[in-house]
Amino acid sequence: MRSRLTPLHLLAACAALVSVTPLLYLFVRTGSAGWADIWQILARPRTLELSVASLGLAAAVAGTCIALGVPLAWLLTRTAIPGGRPWLIVAALPLAVPSYVAAYTWLAAFPWLQGFAPAWAVLSLVSLPYVVLPVAAVLSQVDPAFDEVARTLGDGPLRSFRRTTAPLLWPAAAAGGLLSALYTLSDFGAVSLLRFDTFTRVIYTSYRAAFDRTSAAVLSLVLVLLALLFVVLERAMRSRHQQWRVGSGAARRAERVPLGPWRWPALLGVVGLFGLAVGFPMVVLVRLMVQSQRFEADPGSWLAATGNTVQAAGIGAVFAMLLALPIGVLAARHTDRVAKGVESAAFVSHALPGVVVGLSLVYLGLTVAPALYQTLAMLGFAYAVLFLSNAIGSIRSATAQVSRNVEEVARTLGDRPTRTWWRVTARLSAPGIIAGALLVLVTAMKELPATLMLRPTGFETLATEMWTFTTIGSFSQAAPYAFVLVLLAAIPAFALARLTGRRS
Repeated sequence: MRSRLTPLHLLAACAALVSVTPLLYLFVRTGSAGWADIWQILARPRTLELSVASLGLAAAVAGTCIALGVPLAWLLTRTAIPGGRPWLIVAALPLAVPSYVAAYTWLAAFPWLQGFAPAWAVLSLVSLPYVVLPVAAVLSQVDPAFDEVARTLGDGPLRSFRRTTAPLLWPAAAAGGLLSALYTLSDFGAVSLLRFDTFTRVIYTSYRAAFDRTSAAVLSLVLVLLALLFVVLERAMRSRHQQWRVGSGAARRAERVPLGPWRWPALLGVVGLFGLAVGFPMVVLVRLMVQSQRFEADPGSWLAATGNTVQAAGIGAVFAMLLALPIGVLAARHTDRVAKGVESAAFVSHALPGVVVGLSLVYLGLTVAPALYQTLAMLGFAYAVLFLSNAIGSIRSATAQVSRNVEEVARTLGDRPTRTWWRVTARLSAPGIIAGALLVLVTAMKELPATLMLRPTGFETLATEMWTFTTIGSFSQAAPYAFVLVLLAAIPAFALARLTGRRS
């Protein structure tokens, strides 16, 4: 029996189609080459090496984030760790540290770092909030009565957690792991600085150095296939569990578990982890500014770059939410093939490197819409394409927790589907929707390659200013922009953490 297609299917499909427009460039460029040239590129031993390296790094980062993020979220939301709730705010701060800034600071302290292990560590540290925050949000909403009932039936603490709470956490953990994997696949700055060859670094070299755009397009399509693999794995994990709630949260808060003598080792571990992720980069940036004898303050340039960063990222967040809302709601409410295909298409764009999206939109802008080339609208659209999956994951998770029964009651009272969504579903899922917008905002602030290629003439952001000084070896001049960028990105990260932990 076929599932009935609804207007929501059509709206979400249109949004997904818009989000994958950069893929059109890849198909056009790849199609311009003959099958012989395409096969020659795919059959290179180098292509297999890059596939293994990119897949291995993404899997390692995602696995590390899940392995550390789930117990860390439980520790911060369900235990009486010294410091309590403010730790959830600290847990979001690694989102404010761009991967290339983190790699830059580690290289400044240890110039010999390079290869897989440093790239794995740096990307895991900056990606950890992708798992910690959504899992903490679920833990703050789960009614502790589930665990208490299992305990009265004779289950121990671990068995009770595994049977009642863990199944509710897996969808959020899987979604966070997917974002970590896709972020790693699309990362350019950290792997370039740490000299670990992945698809993104080789694609950028092919575009900008060797001018071999056909080879870069073919490799980009391979990267898309790797992204699809992670999307399929995440969906398989999510499909095993279904959850919803009727009210806006849990009936009551769970009592925090006393840690006893383990509270200080636990606190030390948390401090050490976030110290490596946030404290170390900030200390190194301050040291570089203080020790430099060539450092000259330019507040006017900082303010202009800060304003431009906020303006461009804000436009990108608005565009991303307009595209993500129908896709996220569709993914939460429908499981047919069309819904799965639409969601997969939207997630694939997250794996495209910023340089690929940038060049794709340059091509489309010059050939289809010249009036939009090098405008803030084009730059904002690039941000929306790159970080659309961040918003979709939050919207989908928040919508999935709203019971269909509530919507059906509203429908029986005469409300149309759109009015039901606005009056009922949107209000109950509002925290998740806002969290998605904040996540897009904080990640768009850090985007570099697409900004370099699509920004209006003379339009400089904190990321582009930092990169300009770095490329000419003026690290002391680059450090202030990196420092301000981290502080600026910390504002939406702070708001995201407050939103996540409001009920913990």
